[in-house]
Amino acid sequence: MPPASTKAPATAVGADSDHRLTPSSPGYRRMSFALFAAGVATFALLYSTQALLPAVSADFGVTASAASWTVSAATGALALCVLPMSALSERYGRRTVMTASLAVAVAVGLLVPFAPSLEWLVALRAVQGAALAGLPASAMAYLAEEVRPKALIAAIGLFVAGNSIGGMSGRIVTGWVAQLWGWRAALAAVGLMAVVCALVFRAMLPKARHFTPGSLNPRALAKTVRGHLADPLLLRLYAIGALFMTVFGAVYTVIGYRLVEAPFSLPQGIVGSIFLVYLVGTVSSAAAGRLVARLGRRGALYLAVTTTAAGLLLSLAQSLPAVLLGLVLITAGFFAGHAVASSSVSRTAKTGRAQASALYQSAYYLGSSAGGTLGAVAFHSGGWAGTVVLGLLAVLGVVSITLYGTRVARAEHRLVLAAARH
Repeated sequence: MPPASTKAPATAVGADSDHRLTPSSPGYRRMSFALFAAGVATFALLYSTQALLPAVSADFGVTASAASWTVSAATGALALCVLPMSALSERYGRRTVMTASLAVAVAVGLLVPFAPSLEWLVALRAVQGAALAGLPASAMAYLAEEVRPKALIAAIGLFVAGNSIGGMSGRIVTGWVAQLWGWRAALAAVGLMAVVCALVFRAMLPKARHFTPGSLNPRALAKTVRGHLADPLLLRLYAIGALFMTVFGAVYTVIGYRLVEAPFSLPQGIVGSIFLVYLVGTVSSAAAGRLVARLGRRGALYLAVTTTAAGLLLSLAQSLPAVLLGLVLITAGFFAGHAVASSSVSRTAKTGRAQASALYQSAYYLGSSAGGTLGAVAFHSGGWAGTVVLGLLAVLGVVSITLYGTRVARAEHRLVLAAARH
């Protein structure tokens, strides 16, 4: 049997012969709700320590950059393991791998609150991140196989929206629980919330109807990965995802430290509630399909980077309302850009969609890991302004890549027109 990494989902000849899901299909809502729950659990667990970093620093007596490894270890391990996990999903099925990954991550999440030292906490978080690697790429591949192309961006947008809800709810829960009972109790609360999400996911996700298992063939996997890495458009999309996440990782790793210090001096519970701005990300990611339909893919990316850059600059103000508005703009721009880039990967890759999505997720979470660590270092060296400079450099990278892609597309269009005339 040929490896599944070389197959693409069945393409319909006509609307009536395509049995994949659409918003009007009976299983579409169950699928959307299940993957929404998986997204909530994934981001709640993955970033469970982010809002607690000042408390972790105080308890263990370490700097912001040292405490930031409790986030970077999880995202870095996820980035390294997402490609192998995607290969397992080609052999054993998307649903099976997602279920097993979420179960292991939840189990580790229930152990994390009992970590006796920072080193143990970082180690457990790395294991948790590695387990969560089975979710993102497998979910994208599942959607690409089970949902019709016209509904794909909207479906991925809902999964990304679940990520934003998970990131928001996890941080709010940890903020208030930590203020009342400490950061360990806060991590336990997130673990219990993830247990509920995992049960909902397993009960609601429909069985795959368009998945064909393949053999675990390392050579075929390596060939597929090389093919994706040789595709200039996919490379640009991977870089865009990494740079967007560098901004986001840096901002949300450091913002807690800024808000607990003067002139704001906010308590831990209020700092956790700041993450309500993630609701903006839920809206902007779900609206990504409409943005692309109206502005085109590159137009939507230009809007996303402009919004993100404006938010970074506004966050420099010494006024809490201005800082909050800046966070709103950064969050809206990031989630819109991420939804556009990730859905473009699924549409661009004609074969090996799981590996294409896995490479995007690797770049994305490497950007998160780098952003968290570099953001903390920049904050330690230059305060919040240092973190903003790092974010603006990443935004400039996205702009440069998108401009280059626009030039390439125009040049190709001119070549096509010239060939047609001759």
